[in-house]
Amino acid sequence: MNRIAGALRRTFGLVREHVGTDHLGNKYYFVPEQKTWTGRLVRAKRMVEAANPAEYEYMEGSIPMEWDAWIRGRRKEPPSIEELERNEFYREDIKLKAKEVEERDLIERTKEYEEGLVATPRTVATGHAATTSFGKQEVSEEPTSTGDTFQPGSWMPTSKK
Repeated sequence: MNRIAGALRRTFGLVREHVGTDHLGNKYYFVPEQKTWTGRLVRAKRMVEAANPAEYEYMEGSIPMEWDAWIRGRRKEPPSIEELERNEFYREDIKLKAKEVEERDLIERTKEYEEGLVATPRTVATGHAATTSFGKQEVSEEPTSTGDTFQPGSWMPTSKK
């Protein structure tokens, strides 16, 4: 009877155990190690049921790092809600601190430019060096050459005398 119940559970997918759900709506499951009806051992699996099941809708960050580590077997226990909240707070704190440092650095650079301690940055020319607009402050809206006036063989090198 036990084999029949196990076969029915495997057939209808009742073996997987719901482990948790993240704030994005993804559901995480654990399928324990089990034997098939032939006696073959099927190893344990960890899986995610995505909130957006279409692959083209997947974006970086669709699965939190902690859950990704659990799915890939880098950690034994699934993350707790407290751990997820603590790590999210930590990441936001790091972003704020990075923004503050960037603002302080910008103020310091501006002060150094004004005092003459550092040379002012030159404007970076956009485009390719072979273009007629390379190095100009403003790029003209009108084309400089359309290629309509080119005549093959019209230019000849000057002869050396």
